[in-house]
Amino acid sequence: MQTAITVTGRAESRVAPELAAVPLSVGSSGEARDEVVARTGAAHERLLAAVRELESSGALETWSAPQLRVWSHRPWNADGRQLPLVHEASADVEVVFRDFDRLGEWLGVVTGSAELTVGGIDWRLTDASRTRARESAQRAAIADAVAKAGVYASALGLGTPVAVEVTDHGLLGSAPSPMPKAMMMRAAADVGGPAATEFAPQELVIEASVDARFVAEPA
Repeated sequence: MQTAITVTGRAESRVAPELAAVPLSVGSSGEARDEVVARTGAAHERLLAAVRELESSGALETWSAPQLRVWSHRPWNADGRQLPLVHEASADVEVVFRDFDRLGEWLGVVTGSAELTVGGIDWRLTDASRTRARESAQRAAIADAVAKAGVYASALGLGTPVAVEVTDHGLLGSAPSPMPKAMMMRAAADVGGPAATEFAPQELVIEASVDARFVAEPA
């Protein structure tokens, strides 16, 4: 008589980051719309000139810069009285570095601008490396499931278990799990201060989980 054995296999791959995506924003506000737009536009052009210089040096993987946005609103004071119209303008830029030494040097320079805000650092892998790391974690998760099933079969006095069903975690005999089947955890780093910053990002972790059902005959 066959005995069914159901287990969950888990594993992870740890990989050093290869890319660093930095979201930046330039912006200003004031009562004079033309002045606000001109000030923000000038700051945006200075930023783009610096980004193009980085690109020509080979420090960047890629970059993007959507259009300048302008809007107006009438704020309220603490007494509930509506104040004069305020105009605001902003523009976002994302630069993706592959040279981490240049990243630290460049952030130390640009963070001195009053109009510029740095949104942090998103550590990434290239598409090819991410695929390899995910596949490695998936294979290791299967191996973990096989090992667990073997332990249970041995403890029950059964022979070598044979897999009859394998799915992503949460899909075996139930509705899809709301949790992701594979998850990448990104490392963080402090980007504050005008001085050049040295970065030592943590390894990225890619996790994989599988559910597997085995059957085993008496030994």
